Amino acid sequence: MSTSPFAPDTDLAAGMDPRSDDRSSAVHADLRLVDWAPRSMLTAARTPVERTCVPAIDIHNHLGRWLTDGEWCTPDVDALLALMDATGLAAVVNLDGMWGTELEANLDRYDRAHPGRFLTFCQVDWTLLAGPGGEEAIADQLRDGAARGARGLKVWKNLGLEVRDATGTLVLPDDPRVIRTLGLAGTLGMPVLIHVADPKAFFDPLDRCNERVDELFGCPDWSFADSARFPTFGRLLDAFATLLAATPGTQYVGAHVGCVAEDLDHVERLLRGAPNLVVDLGGRLAEIGRQPRRFARLIADLPDRFLFGTDAFPLTADQVRRYVSFLETTDESFDYSAEEIPPQGRWTISGSGLPRDLLERVYSGNARRVLGLP
Repeated sequence: MSTSPFAPDTDLAAGMDPRSDDRSSAVHADLRLVDWAPRSMLTAARTPVERTCVPAIDIHNHLGRWLTDGEWCTPDVDALLALMDATGLAAVVNLDGMWGTELEANLDRYDRAHPGRFLTFCQVDWTLLAGPGGEEAIADQLRDGAARGARGLKVWKNLGLEVRDATGTLVLPDDPRVIRTLGLAGTLGMPVLIHVADPKAFFDPLDRCNERVDELFGCPDWSFADSARFPTFGRLLDAFATLLAATPGTQYVGAHVGCVAEDLDHVERLLRGAPNLVVDLGGRLAEIGRQPRRFARLIADLPDRFLFGTDAFPLTADQVRRYVSFLETTDESFDYSAEEIPPQGRWTISGSGLPRDLLERVYSGNARRVLGLP
């Protein structure tokens, strides 16, 4: 018999539970990982939070019809306003304006109906680059969006991952046509909220080492590991850095903690190298919440460069309060999601405990500067 402390228990190896009085009781060896939902035995303090300590601006959210097959993300605007009042949200940026008549519909529903509470960004149709005069048509869309009242421009991750020009070439963020277009946004005074790439794990093979394998098995289209079809994660981040340097007159908001929340050292290098960049926190609570001390140090070092955002749609009070718990408390090991299986990695997060002066900047001060608000 092996004396190694790492050798398997003979009863367990045989599928038997030695703790059971009935030694014929089998361990559930057929339990699949996808069905595993462990309940933490940790007892830890929890600080109740109901609302942000100061009024906040959610710089990254979706209120339109772009991501929901034609249905409004928020069917009841009055209920959304009540939720905002209850959780401390002074305003929400709606990134779903699109262009033309859809932009008008969003502006009517939100910005014009409720002045000061909503700020809608437009988008442009990058697929026009596949046809003649595409760049000029996109520039016209952008000018039209500004004239209609869009408060900024949203650039999605399809630029760099899907959009191809007339030659079939993938259009990356450092393409000269993109640089000229986003330079025009700066000339028009429109901040650009840009999403480049996706989580690092989405570019890795779908194997036993991938920490987001639950999510990717459920949404296989989110995997960009096929190097024959997609650029590498590093190539996309390099393109982003080149774009920032090439358009110094344009104010950028790097979505999802600068598009690389897993590597805050990289985020710091981006911010120090590009004075025209700030970053939002939207959709990456799982990432920043597992490195709260590094996050807090970075905020302290660069306090004017971070903006509150959730990317939680449809917006719920629960999700806002989880962000508040992370930002304002030092609670340890709590769930970043209400779902039984956490959607962005099987771990918990801990609070960063930011001081009030930094919270005032992150929650709204920095966003007001970027958006040109009083």
